[in-house]
Amino acid sequence: MEKMLVGCFLLILGQILLLPTEARDRPPSRSISRGRHSRTHPQTALLESSCENKRADVVFIIDSSRSVNTHDYAKVKEFIVDILQFLDIGPDVTRVGLLQYGSTVKNEFSLKTFKRKSEVERAVKRMRHLSTGTMTGLAIQYALNIAFSEAEGARPLRENVPRVIMIVTDGRPQDSVAEVAAKARDTGILIFAIGVGQVDFNTLKAIGSEPHEDHVFLVANFSQMESLTSVFQNKLCTVHMCSILEHNCAHFCINTPGSYVCRCKQGYILSSNQKTCRIQDLCAVEDHGCEQLCVNVLGSFVCQCYSGYTLAEDGRRCVAVDYCASENHGCEHECVNADSSYFCRCPKGFALNPDKKTCTKIDHCASRNHSCQHECVNTDDSYSCRCLKGFMLNPDKRSCRRINYCALNKPGCEHECVNTEQGHYCRCRRGYTLDPNGRTCSRVDHCAEQDHGCEQLCLNTGESFVCQCSEGFLINEDLKTCSKLDSCALGDHGCEHSCVSSEDSFVCQCFEGYILREDGKTCRREDVCQAVDHGCEHICVNSDDSYICKCLEGFRLAEDGKRCRRKDVCKSTHHGCEHICVNRGSSYICKCSEGFILAEDGRRCKRCTEGPIDLVFVIDGSKSLGEENFEIVKQFVTGIIDSLAISPKAARVGLLQYSTQVRTEFTLRNFGSAKDMKKAVAHMKYMGKGSMTGLALKHMFERSFTQVEGARPLSARVPRVAIVFTDGRAQDDVSEWASKAKANGITMYAVGVGKAIEEELQEIASEPIDKHLFYAEDFSTMGEINEKLKKGICEALEDSDGSQDSPAGELPKRVHQPTESEPVTINIQDLLSCSNFAVQHKYLFEEDNLSRSTQKLFHSTKSSGSPLEEKPDQCKCENLMMFQNLANEEVRKLTQRLEEMTQRMEALENRLRYR
Repeated sequence: MEKMLVGCFLLILGQILLLPTEARDRPPSRSISRGRHSRTHPQTALLESSCENKRADVVFIIDSSRSVNTHDYAKVKEFIVDILQFLDIGPDVTRVGLLQYGSTVKNEFSLKTFKRKSEVERAVKRMRHLSTGTMTGLAIQYALNIAFSEAEGARPLRENVPRVIMIVTDGRPQDSVAEVAAKARDTGILIFAIGVGQVDFNTLKAIGSEPHEDHVFLVANFSQMESLTSVFQNKLCTVHMCSILEHNCAHFCINTPGSYVCRCKQGYILSSNQKTCRIQDLCAVEDHGCEQLCVNVLGSFVCQCYSGYTLAEDGRRCVAVDYCASENHGCEHECVNADSSYFCRCPKGFALNPDKKTCTKIDHCASRNHSCQHECVNTDDSYSCRCLKGFMLNPDKRSCRRINYCALNKPGCEHECVNTEQGHYCRCRRGYTLDPNGRTCSRVDHCAEQDHGCEQLCLNTGESFVCQCSEGFLINEDLKTCSKLDSCALGDHGCEHSCVSSEDSFVCQCFEGYILREDGKTCRREDVCQAVDHGCEHICVNSDDSYICKCLEGFRLAEDGKRCRRKDVCKSTHHGCEHICVNRGSSYICKCSEGFILAEDGRRCKRCTEGPIDLVFVIDGSKSLGEENFEIVKQFVTGIIDSLAISPKAARVGLLQYSTQVRTEFTLRNFGSAKDMKKAVAHMKYMGKGSMTGLALKHMFERSFTQVEGARPLSARVPRVAIVFTDGRAQDDVSEWASKAKANGITMYAVGVGKAIEEELQEIASEPIDKHLFYAEDFSTMGEINEKLKKGICEALEDSDGSQDSPAGELPKRVHQPTESEPVTINIQDLLSCSNFAVQHKYLFEEDNLSRSTQKLFHSTKSSGSPLEEKPDQCKCENLMMFQNLANEEVRKLTQRLEEMTQRMEALENRLRYR
């Protein structure tokens, strides 16, 4: 008796030491909540909390759903490895298994897989995240049925080895957990439930064992899980009470932390003393499903039937004895068993004859006034009305109306849908033919369907065709045949000596003893430098019938006109460059720092957005874009315009809109202020048809960057930039005209949105592609492209400024040295300085787009082979007259050419009008 009192005292002390702090702080009434379900031993408090030689079967169940990110998944694996550190893992001590679950359950390793702790740790670290659903109940069911089976390494219940589940989850399960968790706990499995983050605490309590304060834990995030390591060391490393106490359990003893519970075999339930077992009345406690009688047997039950019935194959239902099968009933259709006999029955729509065996079909349509408009049809127990083909029944179920197949089936006809009696068909408008798919329409190819008689090209129109000629040919008056153009006779070929027509153009040729210059038009004598002893120290340059000496870059010509000496122009003169002066041959150029470009005077610097640029927008106005998105594109254009300094001397902007045709919204010369330009953009009307991107690029290349439409001449070295916007696949080829534009110095930016084709955008964009191609999945991200384009245009202006190698200004009293293709000249500023000429003829120099000839300088050569020694007097009368005559001649030629082109356009329009 004295030993038992001491044991009870030690057991109570052990329970107090093992409880969490919060549990010890609770009132005494809560501390005995386990009451009749547990037994403790006085030695519990004296046992060291160690897992050495500890026998247990532990299965980890890990939530691997998509809500657990990669970082948190790694924290879970670290937590498991920490738990493993204090477990004594081995076949005869603690066995460990692990499941992870998402939409399905994956068995990473079972209780029998590994025999050493290091093997378990490696397996945990190699786990891969499933990232699917959250089927928590399915995972517990798998552990109950499979993971804790003896086949997977679990030790038999008779050995009293504790079975433990440690489950970690971060979300609400997608299946039921309460029932399956209760079954697992009833078999003696101890369940620890750990919730992380926004987990429903009631769900955790439905999973974990009681008391919940010892088995259910909730932490704010995965990083806080490590705080539970010491808690679980105390929970898992307690002694097995079943092995050290006299438990007196009739069937099984199940260990719990610091105590034990008794469990019974299948078919038995625990008595009220919580030790002995009695047979379970399964018929009373379960939904047995027996139709008539339920009889208990050991561990189960069986169904039985009353007299006159027999048990069906499912073992639950009862069926009457089949009298119809036991004798010759004679029923024509159906025999029905009665209490002690049978009777005959007819199917629906038939009536039993007086002989009580045969049946006659009932004619409902003949026996009553059916009032069907078209046809009456007998059914099993009544009748129904039916309509003829091409008609359908009205809601009154009696009258009929014609079927509108077009509205009913929505066949997707491109043009028209036509109803027939039994269906429908698609029909195309005039000038179109139906495609093989029976829905869409294609324009009739008049050129292919008839003998068009065109000598070279046939072009389809709305309801007919017209003939056209290839490049280099002109259509004749019969509008079918073509004649070859005499390129030399057609216009002013500009050849100095003679013109020779070629297949589609012309070439200039020189007289004997002369060779063609690089311009392909003028001629000069053959190489004089090779024919004479020129004595030039560095370079001899032919100059018509003579030569001149030149020096390499960084040198200047000595007084004898032959020898060269080095120079540093930037140091030897007041260059006036605002930022940087760079020596260039016998002169210098000014350059600017990054983010700036050279101003018009060639010395001052200004920010890149203030620089000169000729910019043309090519905007997709196809029907795939939609009016709402077209407004976004207009805002996109306005944003680019706002970033530029719009003026005739700075940024000039033009805009084309295209669909099946190309429309010039405004040219480079139309607007000189951003305000007027943005107003024109706002009033731009959406075209909303096809997508002829290649045609738009052709229009841009051939017209938009001409001087007629406001582009500055190439000699002005103003950057030419085109921004092409599209949202889908082009209906024609884009590569030809995009390549021509880029080859002629136009910087091409390609902006694609939505279904734009990447290959087409790459063909349009300039190199490098990553700086000239922009793509957005939808119109909501157009703002990002806008900023990138502004930066790209600024960089283009900076690059253009850096490529301008012309000198910032002439040195005082400097003699200009001509090159091979550049004659000795009179400067335009020198001409304007002549008093009479400046007043009467200054208008000749006011337009930037004068032809190159009117900007040429007067030829002034010496007949001797020695270099020029002094500058000619530009104000002499003969020089002024020569320049005036040259300018008048060029103006006359331009006027004549314009008149010829106008006449040809009018003739072509008349021919098309009367076709």
